[in-house]
Amino acid sequence: MGKKGKKEKKGRGAEKTAAKMEKKVSKRSRKEEEDLEALIAHFQTLDAKKTQIVETPCSPPSPRLNASLSAHPEKDELILFGGEYFNGQKTFLYNELYIYNIRKDSWTKVEIPSPPPRRCAHQAVVVPQGGGQLWIFGGEFASPDGEQFYHYKDLWVLHLATKTWEQVRDYIYYNDVYAFDLDTFMWSKLSPSGTGPTPRSGCQMSVTPQGSIVIYGGYSKQRVKKDVDKGTQHSDMFLLKSEEGKEGRWVWTRINPSGTKPTPRSGFSVAMAPNSQTLLFGGVCDEEEEESLEGDFLNDLYFYDATKNRWFAGQLKGPKSEKRKRRRGTKAEPEGANKQECEEASAQAPLEVVREVITEDGTVVTIKQMLTAPGPSKQPQSDEDDSPEEAGGPLVEPRPRSNAMLAVKHGRLYLYGGMFEAGDRQVTLSDFYCLDLHKKDQWMVLVEADPDTQEWLEETDSEDSDAGEGAEGGEEDEEDEDSSEEDQEPQHPVVTPGEQFADYLSRTEQYWVKLARDDAGSEAKEKRVLKEAHAMAKAFFDDSA
Repeated sequence: MGKKGKKEKKGRGAEKTAAKMEKKVSKRSRKEEEDLEALIAHFQTLDAKKTQIVETPCSPPSPRLNASLSAHPEKDELILFGGEYFNGQKTFLYNELYIYNIRKDSWTKVEIPSPPPRRCAHQAVVVPQGGGQLWIFGGEFASPDGEQFYHYKDLWVLHLATKTWEQVRDYIYYNDVYAFDLDTFMWSKLSPSGTGPTPRSGCQMSVTPQGSIVIYGGYSKQRVKKDVDKGTQHSDMFLLKSEEGKEGRWVWTRINPSGTKPTPRSGFSVAMAPNSQTLLFGGVCDEEEEESLEGDFLNDLYFYDATKNRWFAGQLKGPKSEKRKRRRGTKAEPEGANKQECEEASAQAPLEVVREVITEDGTVVTIKQMLTAPGPSKQPQSDEDDSPEEAGGPLVEPRPRSNAMLAVKHGRLYLYGGMFEAGDRQVTLSDFYCLDLHKKDQWMVLVEADPDTQEWLEETDSEDSDAGEGAEGGEEDEEDEDSSEEDQEPQHPVVTPGEQFADYLSRTEQYWVKLARDDAGSEAKEKRVLKEAHAMAKAFFDDSA
């Protein structure tokens, strides 16, 4: 009895310890959430000072990822909202709104009173009602050190005709399916029958011409053993459709499309093509070990045709080449040979003609044909477009990336930003591309950006490490340091000609915040640091004007 009583007592003690630990963790989590809410409130206070709509022509937006890029339902414009940027030491969140005019190839920053709080990884959709509306749901906010996260569950609408933001309502979001009525502004919860997708994030969600909804891919984690989580990149596909003759009833069906399917990935981008096909671009395939995570970034293009339930690889044809022109005329002569020798060689040897033809379903068929060519005047002629391999010169295409922004307008696909990793460095992109979906020849560069010039702040070494290295350096190193200190004047980001202060601050804010934090010390409050950073930037901007 005594032993049993001790065991029970010991068991109760362990339960109490676990309960205390859980309570402590819960309390710390609430404290972190309160800190983030206070920071969000601080930014909203700054936004509240904006009382008028200000539209300012500007240079392209700064590098970012997990923003939203949407096509205006009535105008030749693209709408960019929000996003995030990480410079190696600090995470920056945005709630900026930019408009890209397709015809003029120009950007405008639009400041509207009472915008949604800064966020990234939100959902965005445009509808034509009321002169055009941009709907924003949820998203994420992160602390400057990237260690704490706050997840929104709010819903906003931007009325494009009047340029006014409106917060519609707040509600509790679970891993369920909801529908929002654009006429009544009311949510309704759907309870589909059948087996649907497992819980996941970052999946593709698109609408078929028949009004059904397609869910593809995504990412999730599950516990495989104590303190070890394993990620899963889903490549399954589901169809959510209404039951015939039963209004308001929905059913899940797992589908297995034919064709050339995308490889498993996450962080891909999705847009709807003009022919109601779903377009998928890029992403990252993570190779995950217990202690490491390596990502293989992609820049391939796929189309899903819901009417055929088939995937197609978006292979580009490439630009017309000189090789094609020569083949339609006379054969190019080898260097050092005269015309007569070339004609004799052509007459003696059979000619192998290789052609690659892209069929209607996207399949590439290689056709080989042996011909006896009596002379250059008998060269076979073809009106077929050359394959990318036959087009002289490399194709222009975006570098591999994930979390890019896509939008389709007038049969053209627009791609903006995203990110990729180079070793321990995360590179956030700000380049801008366009692809004609009818020609599918090659990408056109609208804004070129060199990621090598992007600021990246490495973690500084400890003081002890610096002291040790200095001690080993000797007198020669001391002399070098003394001589170099005079030359190390601070090189602030330059002001470009005609640039407005708002654009300059948006582009260089992280630099000035770091400078202000170094002056104020690590204990300084974020509000004070931000205020000092803006003041320093304004003083330098005014001096440079």
